[in-house]
Amino acid sequence: MSREMRFTDPGEGIHEAEVVEIMVDAGSSVEEGDSVLAVETDKATTELPAPHGGRVEDIAVEVGDRIQVGDLLLTLAGDDAGDAGDDHGKSTGGAEDDAPGTEETGDRDGASTGDKATEQDRKRRRKGPVPAAPSTRRLARELGVALETIDGTGPGGRVLDSDVRAAAESEETEPEPQSAERDEAAQAEQPAGERKPAPQRRPVPAYEPPDFSRWGEVERVPLRSVRRATAWEMARAWAEIPHVMHHDRADVTALEHFRRDNAEEVEAAGGKLTLTVLVLKAAAAALRAMPRFNASLDADGETVVLKHYCHIGVAVATEQGLLVPVVRNVDRKSVRELAVELTELSRRARDGELTREEMQGGSFTVTNVGGIGGRLFTPIIRHPEAAILGLGRAELTPVATGDLDTPAVYARLLLPLCLAFDHRLNDGAEAAQFVNRMRGSLQDPESLLLAV
Repeated sequence: MSREMRFTDPGEGIHEAEVVEIMVDAGSSVEEGDSVLAVETDKATTELPAPHGGRVEDIAVEVGDRIQVGDLLLTLAGDDAGDAGDDHGKSTGGAEDDAPGTEETGDRDGASTGDKATEQDRKRRRKGPVPAAPSTRRLARELGVALETIDGTGPGGRVLDSDVRAAAESEETEPEPQSAERDEAAQAEQPAGERKPAPQRRPVPAYEPPDFSRWGEVERVPLRSVRRATAWEMARAWAEIPHVMHHDRADVTALEHFRRDNAEEVEAAGGKLTLTVLVLKAAAAALRAMPRFNASLDADGETVVLKHYCHIGVAVATEQGLLVPVVRNVDRKSVRELAVELTELSRRARDGELTREEMQGGSFTVTNVGGIGGRLFTPIIRHPEAAILGLGRAELTPVATGDLDTPAVYARLLLPLCLAFDHRLNDGAEAAQFVNRMRGSLQDPESLLLAV
C-alpha cells in the first residue's frame, strides 16, 4: 500500500518553504519519525519526519524547489519499515540483498567493498535526524558529504564543521551526487516548461523588463531563502508604511569610556559589551516613556495596539543574510545580562541555529552598520512595528562649544542616529523627543546603570 507525504501547514501564517536537503533515496526504508527532508521556512530550517514507516517509493521534490502547503513531497510503500520487504529484506535492508559481495557469506573478493557499503548503509539508517547546525548541513551539501555517514565529535554526537571537512578529504566518505550550487545551476538551465513553477507571493510587476542579454552575457539565478524572504518583507513594509526619517548625533565620549572600563568584567560573564548593548538600554527607557513607538497599527487601520512589553530585535549580518533575533524584556534586564544574551543570540544567528520563535514578537528594532563601515544610513521599518533605529559609525569629531565671542573646539566621539518611524502613529515632534531622550541616556552612562 502506498501513502503520500505532503507538506503540512507549519502554522504561524507560513504557506511555503524551500527544500534545502533530501535525507533519503528512492528505494530506502524509513521508520516513523525519521527525518526525510529539511526545509527552510522564511528564516528557520526544519527537518520533516516521516509520518509512518515504509520504503521510499518516489521523491516528488528536489533541492531548491519551493513548496506550498499541500504539495506532495514523497510516496512511501508499506505500512512501516518492516512491511517494505519480506523477512529476509528486514535483516539486510531490502533491495541491497541482490547486490553481490554485500552478504556476510558473499565472495571474499568483494568483502572489502561490501564491508564499506554495509557500514555506510548502517550509518544512513540510524534512527532520528543527524544532530548538526544548519550551517554545518549547508557545508556538507557544498562539499558533497552525506551527514549520515559521519560520526560527530561534538557533544552528544553532534556533527561539527571540522567533521564534515575531514570526511570530505577521506576516501571512505560517500559523496553526494551533486552540490547545492550545481543543483541550482541545473535548475536554472532547465527549459521553462520543465521547471517547477514558483508560487506567487505578490502581484506580477506592472512592467516587462527588457531582454538584458541583448547587451551582453547574463546569468539567471533564483532568489532564495533568507534573501527572498527579506525582499518580500521589505517591499511590503515600504509599500504599506509611510516612512519618515529623523537624524541626529549623540555624544558618546563618556559612554565609550564606561564601555572600556567594564568590558573585561562583562567578558568574564560570557558577554561582549558593545555600543549596541548600551543603545538597547537607552532605547528601552525611551520606549517606556513614549509607548506609541512601541506600538503597532491594527489591521483595521483605526486601532493602535500598545504593547506593555519591550522586546527589541537586533539585526545580525550572517552568511545566509540579515537575521533579526529578538531580545525579550530589555527594560527589565541589566547591561551585563543584555550583553551576555545578545552575544549568544548573535552567535546562534551566525551559526544558523535560531528558531522562528526567537525571531518573532519584536516591538522595536535596532540595526548597527558602524562596525562594518558606514557613517549614516536610513533603515526600513520591520512590519508591523512602529519604528526602527539605525546606528552609524561613531567617530571622533571636532565640536565647537561656547559662544560667538569665546568659542572652543573639542574632539568628541559622536554616534549618528537615524530613527525611521511610521507617520501614521507618530509625528516629527514626537520623533525628535524620542531621540532626545535616547541622547540624554547615552550621554549619561550612570542612567543606564540605574535602568534595570
